[in-house]
Amino acid sequence: MNSHATKVLASALIVVLPALGLAQTPSTVSGQSYPSKPIRMVVPFAPGGTGEFLSRSITPRMGELIGQQFIIDFRGGAGTTLAAALVAAAPADGYTVLIQTYTTQAINQSLYGRLSYDTRRDFAQIGLIGVIPLVLAAHPSLPARNPRELVALSHARAGRINYGSAGIGTSSHFAIELFKLASKADLTHIPYKGAGPATVDAMAGFVPLVVDAITSLKPHLDSNRLRGVAISSLQRSEGAPQLATFAESGYPGFEASSWWGILVPARTAAAAVARLNTELNRSLEDAKVRTRLLSHGATLKPGTPAQAAELMNSEIAKWASVVKATGARVE
Repeated sequence: MNSHATKVLASALIVVLPALGLAQTPSTVSGQSYPSKPIRMVVPFAPGGTGEFLSRSITPRMGELIGQQFIIDFRGGAGTTLAAALVAAAPADGYTVLIQTYTTQAINQSLYGRLSYDTRRDFAQIGLIGVIPLVLAAHPSLPARNPRELVALSHARAGRINYGSAGIGTSSHFAIELFKLASKADLTHIPYKGAGPATVDAMAGFVPLVVDAITSLKPHLDSNRLRGVAISSLQRSEGAPQLATFAESGYPGFEASSWWGILVPARTAAAAVARLNTELNRSLEDAKVRTRLLSHGATLKPGTPAQAAELMNSEIAKWASVVKATGARVE
């Protein structure tokens, strides 16, 4: 074949290969062309809570590493199912990611009778951010200073002590439902559209108790606008060592820490999943990010998508039993 014929054939191949779907795309190239535009990070809560704290802590560094800006999109409501449904139905192109909690990926699987998505089938794990204990905090006017005193007070004021949470079925809701099963405390749930609004009302005294992650409540505990009653981890947190655990306060074995991570729609290209996992882990290794998260009580959990999926599956089983015991159900 002469040189002219060779050039003609090469030109023809350049035209034909894209038409056959063989052009280089994010799904066929090991990440070289991904990402080429900003990435939307959907937070399934209202602003002001742990979802905002975590997303704003990790996305600046992730954006620098991945070469694109992360745009935070708050979609609170319906126990995180609105945001999860939105992401499950989004294009599987790596440009829509979801901040997940065990609410989204474990509790809701058993709590909701009908979901427009399947937790295991419709999402792909990127990885974990970390595990964050929850804190039960009180307005300073509430006389109970520990779980035992709170249980006694709840019986003395039967039906009159409320606690605010981020919403029905959220980690903050079920952590206290788990405590109620263990202690027989008489506490009434007041669901909000996010932990931020619940915390504001607790500081104002409209609701005497609030439950949220230590990362969000720590500034209010430090300023004495709220008083910690107990922390949900098995050991005390480095971020708030003065807070006793439920376990050491008379309820051995009690643990209800909240884990957080990142998801994308199922069928997202493996190259995009790998790139997001790499930059998530690298951001968690960054000194500034680590200091910020650790100082607020988080335990960081960098790792693989498979490790995140393994945790999710074990948590689905754990919280299914709690949902059954409480009789909670959302149709």
